[in-house]
Amino acid sequence: MQPVDPNWRTSSYTGTENCVEVADNNLQRVMVRDTKSRGQILAVRRDTWMAFVEYAKRA
Repeated sequence: MQPVDPNWRTSSYTGTENCVEVADNNLQRVMVRDTKSRGQILAVRRDTWMAFVEYAKRA
């Protein structure tokens, strides 16, 4: 399997400040980073990310 370059994107619901970027084009993990500090990346398994998203939708 070839490595996948992250396809970073932000939500259309956020402004230009205080946002996070998400790269979910990798089949094994989802990466999250702060738009103001792009050097630090949090990588989580896809199933963990999906559980977080579902929880956030209900909150």
